[in-house]
Amino acid sequence: MSKAPLLLRSAPGFGTGSYGAVPVGASADTSDEEDNEEARQMAKRRSGLRNAASSGTLSGRSIRSRTSRRKSSNARRQSVEEVAGLEGRFGLGGIPIPNADDSSSAEHVSEDAILEGESAADDEDPPDNSPYPEVRASVSAIDNTSLSINTPRMWTLSLLFAILGSSTNLFFSLRYPSVSITPVIALLLVHPLGLIWDQLLKRRDDPKEEFIDGSRRPSIDSNHEHNLPKPTGWRRFRLWLSQGRWNEKEHSCVYISSNVSFGFAFATDVIVEQTHFYKQEVSITYQLLLILSTQILGYAFAGLARRFLVRPGGMIWPQTLMSAAMFTTLHKEENTIANGWKMTRWRFFFVVWLSAFLFYFLPGLLFPALSYFSVITWFAPKNVVVANLFGVASGLGLFPVTFDWAQIAYIGSPLLTPFWAAMNVVGGLVIVMWIIAPVAYYKNLFFSSYMPILSSAVFDNTGNIYDVSKILTSDFLFDRDAYHKYSRVYLPITYVLSYGLQFAALASLLTHTACWHGSDIWTQWKRSLKEVDGETKTYEPLQGATQHVPAGTRKRRLDRTNSGVDNIISQEDVHNRLMKRYKDAPLSWYLATFVIMLAVGIFVVEYYPVHLPWYGLILALGICTILFIPIGIVMAITNQHSSIYLICQLVCGAVFPGRPVANMVFVTYGYISSAQGIKFSADLKLGHYMKIPPRTLFSVQMVATVVSSITQILVLNWMFANVPNICTPQAINGFVCPLARVHFNGSILWGVVGPKQFFGPNATYHILVWCFPFGAVAPVILWLYARNRKKNIVRKINLPVLFGSLSWIPPATGLNFSVWALVCYIFNYVVKKRATAWWAKYTMTLSAALDSGLAFGLVVVFFGFVYPGWMEGFKWWGTEIYKLGCDWNACPYKVVPAGEHFGPDNW
Repeated sequence: MSKAPLLLRSAPGFGTGSYGAVPVGASADTSDEEDNEEARQMAKRRSGLRNAASSGTLSGRSIRSRTSRRKSSNARRQSVEEVAGLEGRFGLGGIPIPNADDSSSAEHVSEDAILEGESAADDEDPPDNSPYPEVRASVSAIDNTSLSINTPRMWTLSLLFAILGSSTNLFFSLRYPSVSITPVIALLLVHPLGLIWDQLLKRRDDPKEEFIDGSRRPSIDSNHEHNLPKPTGWRRFRLWLSQGRWNEKEHSCVYISSNVSFGFAFATDVIVEQTHFYKQEVSITYQLLLILSTQILGYAFAGLARRFLVRPGGMIWPQTLMSAAMFTTLHKEENTIANGWKMTRWRFFFVVWLSAFLFYFLPGLLFPALSYFSVITWFAPKNVVVANLFGVASGLGLFPVTFDWAQIAYIGSPLLTPFWAAMNVVGGLVIVMWIIAPVAYYKNLFFSSYMPILSSAVFDNTGNIYDVSKILTSDFLFDRDAYHKYSRVYLPITYVLSYGLQFAALASLLTHTACWHGSDIWTQWKRSLKEVDGETKTYEPLQGATQHVPAGTRKRRLDRTNSGVDNIISQEDVHNRLMKRYKDAPLSWYLATFVIMLAVGIFVVEYYPVHLPWYGLILALGICTILFIPIGIVMAITNQHSSIYLICQLVCGAVFPGRPVANMVFVTYGYISSAQGIKFSADLKLGHYMKIPPRTLFSVQMVATVVSSITQILVLNWMFANVPNICTPQAINGFVCPLARVHFNGSILWGVVGPKQFFGPNATYHILVWCFPFGAVAPVILWLYARNRKKNIVRKINLPVLFGSLSWIPPATGLNFSVWALVCYIFNYVVKKRATAWWAKYTMTLSAALDSGLAFGLVVVFFGFVYPGWMEGFKWWGTEIYKLGCDWNACPYKVVPAGEHFGPDNW
């Protein structure tokens, strides 16, 4: 990792696009010749120092030796302004500062203090480094301020991947089976493209140009450098295109733009449902306004919550660490020996990636039984109890074995989740899904024995999948008489428990956050009010116990064991200190974004026939506002996302019954604003880790969001016009719009039938309402017990995670959770404890390699073999054995006799 000293950040350096030092001023005490000579000597020393440091060949002792010689020279009598002027003129870096918070104070610092700061900054593990080992293992504590960022190369690649990724994923989201292109692919593919860009624009035959500290500038090895001709024509355009070297900061910006644009917009499903299921005519203007407002509102929430979710050191966002580790792997040339392993991170990544890619052909194409490895059910395929308990398709997965990383990482990479958080998930899985669910199922609670024990479908009173068309009029309105003639809606027992857990999770999210983080939130809220008048530049070190440091220093080193739940929002670390050097994106930018998009949203719901009043939109955003910070805190700490999708459906169904389109739009503004905001917050944290200037990051995210939204609308309407029978069973090549169909069913159930039919006083599942008070009270009891017991294991219990993570069931099964937790235990407990160095060096890279290898395998298998139809007719024991029993066919424990039904006759 680079040993370069911390540098003073400034504006882009003189048309190069790189970030060098700003010229504070030039002294008039010396002549021009002396000034130029001083510049050449200092340039040579600085360039050699940085080159050696960045390559890892220069030790800290060597740096201090050079520093001592420089202190004994005439340069010691130079003013800080003179040094800054020379550095700024030739773009050779910046002034090392000793822990200053405001760059303007650097003018009054003596050179001795500067040199002392340079030596102190040489330490890659500063006293205010993060107390979290996973952060220290993945993110450098040094900011290389000489790297170019806001360049034509970065913008070109960002827009390219935003357009390609968003259009491709939207295209395949309407198809079954679908395939998703993940941003990990962009993370890997963009790197060689950046290097190729450099090579194509680098002129080896021109001795007057060279790369210096990552930026292209005229060389200064001649006495006539000021007499060089100004570039004209193609050469000038080429110099503009080739600003700086391809580096990790540009790479981060391209990846972030891909991350915010690759996921298809939820609003496109609403448009599909309106146009093809509800037969509404919607204009292009409506489509654009709906998708832009729903996508960008989330960004406003993320920006307004930066003080709580991005800047504190305790908000680690485990998912972003994988990306940060990947940037380190791809751009740094470091290699430390870890528990005897000498392999570089890049070579380790390549070996694992290639192995994962090649291996996926077995479970993904040739031997799918390795993915659905329910081997116990193969010995008794017709036994319903065995299928219920040990099945992996419709069972509880009590035999957690699979050879498919897609199954293991279905709910997220287990390598990125802290072990204590995984144990919360397992606790909920064992208690609720492995104990309560079987008991309730075989006791026929809620008539559940007449349905599969686990399924994502809903059923009627004959045990068949519910036909929603039987309870709708020709105008897609609720027909109450038809509903009473047909059947109530019944849910499988795991679906019932999943709803109960989600109710408890939403309630516990608020009280858990208030108990453990309430004082921190209040403190940060008071600080955030100051941002209205301008961002403060005061650095406040993370609160922790003072550790032993070398004599003569008065720094406070962090308590590296203080990674619990106390004061994590008020903590600041080295990354926050380094980011203080950049101009922040003002709070007013995010407020203006929110106000503008809110006005657009009100116009959409009032002007167009969606039957949602303007105060309904305010209610949806109000739900998002209340729950956004608690959801963000849980996600940032545990890597577990709590969804408000269900609560938005229920609230709208209760407040605006009988309005299915309004229900869809309400959910889109409430749920997607939250989900997009959490995604944007994670990207802001990644930019925080990679030291991306906040204003540049704001532009990158906003532009990528707008471009991807417009792209998806254009692709969607092209498909409407050119794909025959789209969104119907007769659609060619499987374009039946499966996700939109599921959301459409949800809008019927909650928007038409309504929550009252499910959870009202006389409804089948009215008892689930008690999960709300239970979820609200339980965290308070735990907090009262554990708040003064610092080392008690009860402090590790996180009820929002325990309850909320199981909302993945269904469609996830017990297998997805149990094998996920097993892998998390092996790596984040056993390996971390016994081979800490290996874990720190390779774990994040391993996760990235497995995910990206799987992604490439999926793409190659689908486009190379499945899509062309080459695998039609390919059958053998390994492709059929797991489909032959009750697990795959979702057999119920009890069968309804022909002509009969279960449940009440009247309701």
